[in-house]
Amino acid sequence: MTATAVLTARALLLDMDGTLVNSDAAVERVWRRWAERHGLDGDEVMKVVHGRQGYASMALLLPGRPMEQNHADNARMLAEETADTDGVVPVPGAPEFLASLRGLPHALVTSADVPLSTARMAAAGLDLPEVRVTAESVGASKPDPEGFLKGAAELGVAPADCVVFEDSGAGIAAGRAAGMTVVGVGPRAAFHEPDVVVEDLRRVRVQAETDGTIRLHIG
Repeated sequence: MTATAVLTARALLLDMDGTLVNSDAAVERVWRRWAERHGLDGDEVMKVVHGRQGYASMALLLPGRPMEQNHADNARMLAEETADTDGVVPVPGAPEFLASLRGLPHALVTSADVPLSTARMAAAGLDLPEVRVTAESVGASKPDPEGFLKGAAELGVAPADCVVFEDSGAGIAAGRAAGMTVVGVGPRAAFHEPDVVVEDLRRVRVQAETDGTIRLHIG
């Protein structure tokens, strides 16, 4: 589908990193240090980590390592990421996009935990949605659809009536697996064939209908 479209939904499910918040600089710093510690190629590591929880990325990158070690390492990485918000900024159009969703059913669905998502949204000057599905809320990382399905359930909306906003391959795959329409945001998204791709959130206009439908003008 081209980048010009009109979509309808009853709820929106929003990824954070790369979708609402540009945290690429911080992610790169933390994960490249991790790659160096483990003797891995930083460029190859960066191809894997976007969209996934850290332990899931580690399981792909260090397949022989016990999962308990990945979870322990992930906890250290989350603390490191939470403390490093230098250069974290909103994706263009994110403040206006979130403001247009006030009073409409929407949720944040992120692979970050509560402290990290709170820190990054604050650093970007963005308000946290009332409904949030974070790393603590799920048992499986994206590309598993659990987070998006949980977000839909918390909003009381059928998965087919949800539109997902995502930037990463793992996130786009999770939205598809949940049976939802997926809007890809930013340059990474186009490679993973979401239903619609936009450069950033300035290209999205939200229109609330009287019957509860959310109409999205994209492009």
